[in-house]
Amino acid sequence: MSIFEDIEVDILVELGSTIMPVHHLLRLGRGAVIELDSGELDPLKIYANEQHIANGEILIEDGQLSVKISEQVASSS
Repeated sequence: MSIFEDIEVDILVELGSTIMPVHHLLRLGRGAVIELDSGELDPLKIYANEQHIANGEILIEDGQLSVKISEQVASSS
């Protein structure tokens, strides 16, 4: 398995998204709340190297935050 140790994979978990003018973004301060287009029960999108690979959900257990993969997304290639 040591040949896989040097392979880098960028993982991104998307909670939701929004569209906002740049001048609003620049005025945001510490603690600002940004409304997203998804709710707390909507699935998260999980990306590996910018490719959507799975959907998941947030789990909180003993104060630890984690992401559980609930559905693998079919590959388009």
